[in-house]
Amino acid sequence: QVQLVESGGGLVQPGGSLRLSCAASGFTFSSYAMSWYRQAPGKERELVAGITSTCSSKNYADSMKGRFTISRDNAKNTVYLQMNSLKPEDTAVYYCNAKQGWRYDYWGQGTQVTVSS
Repeated sequence: QVQLVESGGGLVQPGGSLRLSCAASGFTFSSYAMSWYRQAPGKERELVAGITSTCSSKNYADSMKGRFTISRDNAKNTVYLQMNSLKPEDTAVYYCNAKQGWRYDYWGQGTQVTVSS
């Protein structure tokens, strides 16, 4: 059974930091590209950051460059998102995604991040 379980969300003040984790099970984690997406109320889901299966390449949405860092530990079947200098507009539900080719595409249940004073 495929599972992606996000954790680490919460309430943080503007300028603060959070580290999200996504623990994967039920598939060969090291063979999948992993990404973080987010969805704010009333908005479409958007890509935050992605990382290839071997960590050879990372990509970020423009608004996250320099503030967010994606990483993964294939030995722990976990992908991380370090978020620094958080802004109120970063408030959203953050989702973990695992993808391999066009056929295999898995999603976690999401974790809420709220940036507010």
